[in-house]
Amino acid sequence: MKQSDDAYQNPSQQDYSIVLVDGVCHFCQGAARFIIKRDPKGTFHFGSLQSEQGQKLLRAGGLSTDKLDTFVLIEGGMYYTRSTAALRIARHLRFPYPLAYVFILVPRFIRNAVYSWVARNRYRWFGKDEEDQCQIPPPEMRQRFF
Repeated sequence: MKQSDDAYQNPSQQDYSIVLVDGVCHFCQGAARFIIKRDPKGTFHFGSLQSEQGQKLLRAGGLSTDKLDTFVLIEGGMYYTRSTAALRIARHLRFPYPLAYVFILVPRFIRNAVYSWVARNRYRWFGKDEEDQCQIPPPEMRQRFF
């Protein structure tokens, strides 16, 4: 059920928050590593948008399974995308990153325009893996991925 332009509800609740990222995008892989290093409580678990489980979660949230230009935060049964997802993640990280949540006050159309600009250019700026080869997380991070 659609809640707003970047929040969707799933009737099933999760015990932890899930972040779905583009599994072949180097920028997205780096974002996952960035989050893990600043998330000592293990609040976030990760999956690839392209994976079978990621595709199931997207369908459960009523999101497109073929448009991979955003990452998705699933938190408390709600699905968040684009800049809203990024800011909601930031508020759970170690200080000073929760301070970034103040940008939630910026109108969504402005936040998402910046987000979309980065998303459109991420492969060119940061590169990507082959479509069928997602990067394998290092052993110390594997328990946070599915």
